[in-house]
Amino acid sequence: MPAAIADVLKRMIDGGGRVCVLTGAGMSAESGIPTFRGTHDSLWSRFDPMRLATAEAWREDPALVWGWYRWRMQLVRDAQPNAGHKALAELARRVPLSLVTQNVDDLHERAGSTVDAHVHGSLFALRCFACGQAHDGPLDDYVEGQQKVAPMRCTACGDAIRPGVVWFGEALPDDAWSAAVDAAERCMLVLVVGTSGLVYPAAGLPALARRHGATVVEINPEPTALSADADHVWRSTAAQALPQLLAI
Repeated sequence: MPAAIADVLKRMIDGGGRVCVLTGAGMSAESGIPTFRGTHDSLWSRFDPMRLATAEAWREDPALVWGWYRWRMQLVRDAQPNAGHKALAELARRVPLSLVTQNVDDLHERAGSTVDAHVHGSLFALRCFACGQAHDGPLDDYVEGQQKVAPMRCTACGDAIRPGVVWFGEALPDDAWSAAVDAAERCMLVLVVGTSGLVYPAAGLPALARRHGATVVEINPEPTALSADADHVWRSTAAQALPQLLAI
């Protein structure tokens, strides 16, 4: 850990100030979940988001869209929280911490964290596409290699069950976004972990926190759109960097 960052983190953590952690796809990369941008094996380098992540795509071919998301759900189910996820869960037991994530997986929760805001929704928060009723039943069986899968049906209206993610063109969940804004405005320190800083409005949270007096520390192995505006930059991955916070 760079000495300057260690000094800042120690001062903030010892002072008892509230910490806000904003995580993106890079947070789960070391658990085997592909990121969305920036690498040759990222999700959007291999799939067209306009065919898979819009309401229009769903209306056109729901079996294709559900098949892709069902594959992603299985990918997450087979993955395990990495050392970074576990370190954040432990840190939250030591300091006041709000966790805001752009990720739609459940690895933070499985590591023992309470997530204050899933700003882009959750893969497993299934609901009816037509009437919006939550689907609390089990998932359908996953068949390896099956590209098209007929979606499950809503018990209330009979329409198709969709994943609980925020698609392109959809608004963020009001309660999650309100919680994220509140966390940014109340914290003294923001850790920005594994996010490209390209997807708004979530990418604006570090700047919002900084306007309210917070110190922003970016943790990412590569430069991002947020790097220039961070107070400190730590070039490391989540699983490598975050466990070091527990030794401060």
